[in-house]
Amino acid sequence: MATFSFELVSPERVLFSGDATSVVVPGAEGDMTVLANHAPVMTALRAGIVTVDNGKRLFVRGGFADVTPAGLTLLAEQAVAVEDIDAEKVSAQLRDAQEDLRDARTDEARARAQETIDALQAMLAAVRH
Repeated sequence: MATFSFELVSPERVLFSGDATSVVVPGAEGDMTVLANHAPVMTALRAGIVTVDNGKRLFVRGGFADVTPAGLTLLAEQAVAVEDIDAEKVSAQLRDAQEDLRDARTDEARARAQETIDALQAMLAAVRH
């Protein structure tokens, strides 16, 4: 199979940079599989798992995917290798976020807390699969 250049970048570091034959991306409107010679597209990312053909699984939250003739670039607000996720720590963060939701006094605060809850639940689901 033909390969293409793939790079996943978070504010902290580059998590992946190399060639791939396929990458499954959690786009805002659904999962998208990128192969070599994919049509150019840009989409927002939702919280979920990026799966690279070599079996590498990376959790992303927020950001953008950009497919160009040169390859695929993911600019993620948060990204971590699934094997590096500490389920106990995420569970504690989830409990805190649920408490924040209960204590929220404005619609904006409730929306922020719910967004955090959704992302943390997605992260826990990634660890369990």
